[in-house]
Formats: sequence, C-alpha cells, structure tokens
Amino acid sequence: MNLPQLNPLLVEDAVRAALAEDFGRAGDITSQATIPASAQATAVIAARKKPGVLAGLEIARETFRRVDPALRFEALLTDGDKFEPGAILARIEGPARSLLSAERVALNFLGRLCGIATLTSQYAEAVAHTKARVCCTRKTTPGLRAFEKYAVRCGGGMNHRFGLDDAILIKDNHIAVAGGVVPALRAAKDFIGHLVKIEIEVDSLDQLREVLTEGADVVLLDNMSPAQLREAVALIGGRIKAEASGGIHLGGVREVAETGVDLISSGALTHSAPTLDLGLDIEIAA
Repeated sequence: MNLPQLNPLLVEDAVRAALAEDFGRAGDITSQATIPASAQATAVIAARKKPGVLAGLEIARETFRRVDPALRFEALLTDGDKFEPGAILARIEGPARSLLSAERVALNFLGRLCGIATLTSQYAEAVAHTKARVCCTRKTTPGLRAFEKYAVRCGGGMNHRFGLDDAILIKDNHIAVAGGVVPALRAAKDFIGHLVKIEIEVDSLDQLREVLTEGADVVLLDNMSPAQLREAVALIGGRIKAEASGGIHLGGVREVAETGVDLISSGALTHSAPTLDLGLDIEIAA
C-alpha cells in the first residue's frame, strides 16, 4: 500500500498540544508520587478484543519521544497492516515515569486513527468487486483532519478535498445564491486557474442534464436512490466522474457501488468511526 507521508510539523504541533492539555500545570503527579525517578520499564501496545487496521504509529512514536527522548519505540507492524485481537503493535522501553505519562495521549491518537482505518477498510471491502472508490469528506475532528484523512488512506479509502482551497465544490446553497446550475458553473470557470477542478452537486436528473451541457469535472449525485443513480450513470456515459453522496453507510454502500458510480463519499468514515480498543501493558524491568 502506497501511503502518503504525514507532515512531521503537523504531527509535532498536534502532539505538543495534546500533551500540554494532559500535563496541565504540574505534570503527571500520580507517576511522580508513586514511581521512583530511576525506575525503568518495558511495555507493549496491544489490540484488545477486536481486529483492526493500523494507522497512526508515527504519531504514537512522536508522543513518547516528545515526553522523553530516552524512551525507545519499536513499531512491530506498519500503518495499513491488518491485525487480530491480541496483536502487539509496538514495544516501548525506558524511564517508567515518562512511559506512563505518555500512555494516554499516544493511545488516544492511535485508537482514534485505527478506528477510522478499520471502518474504512470495511467500506472498501464491500465495494471491492466494483470500480467505485470510497472517499472521506471534510466532516472531521477540528485540528485532526490531516490525520483522520491519512487513516482513511490506511484503510484503503481515498481522500476528498482537504479544505476549501483544494478544489471548487459547488453545493446546493451555492447554486441557490448564484441563481442556478449554469450561472454557478460559468462563474466558477471564470474564476479558477487551469489546474483547479470543479465539482457540482445535483439532486435531480434535470440538474444533471444542465451540468452535462455546461461541463464540469465531477458531478456529486446527492441523496439519490440506487435506481436514480443507475439512470444518472447512464446519462453521464463516462463523460465526467460520478460521485454518490448523502447518508451512505456501511449497510448500503455495496448497492450504491453496483450502480456504476466512480466515487462514493461518506462522512461516516470519520465522524462515526468508533475508537478501536487498544491498551498499553507494562512490565517493570528486573
């Protein structure tokens, strides 16, 4: 699996902010009170009761490093790997106080991202027999978008735009204010440069016909039934990319994919993914 690289500056900033939130004003007073400063420990990060797909190991690594550079982090799997319950994902060794202080922040990042990757993989597997690719949306946790979209890639999904500046996506409200599909498309074409793509949302076949006459790069078929999607795909005839969206969940994604659309976007990949249960198991060094 060819995964994108996470921007290390974003990783550092996110980890720094999360640790500052958790350490507060006085740091980990529990570890300071109960564990000698000289104590060393070894620990593993392990999956609990459910299988999953790995995402976010480098963020976990940075968390332990940021707390204490003396902590040694060994990844035993790679992002994008599938694992079974009980699997060991990583091993950490070093000062016990530091290890325990970093534990929760590292697991919060890792559990969240593994949950997204795991759910995405289920969507991707459901449509694997079709040409459709599953995409995420901008319905992400504020401040964590780059990481959550990375987790989607780890699960075998694709990324939609990362922000408002990636591409033009003309939604129903834009169409309403602009005065219709055609005026909105013409204004967009007059505004953008040659490298920027235009996608427009439609909720009827009549609007789709307008788009096909005027031209766009992608059309978003919003909240259409499978029967409507099949008719829309036939109308498009491969001239532009067809994306299905609107309330698409795991139980229905297969039927949507079988209509012949190219892309299926679902906010559920990020906003409804359950955190995967991971734990840190520690043994005091002899």
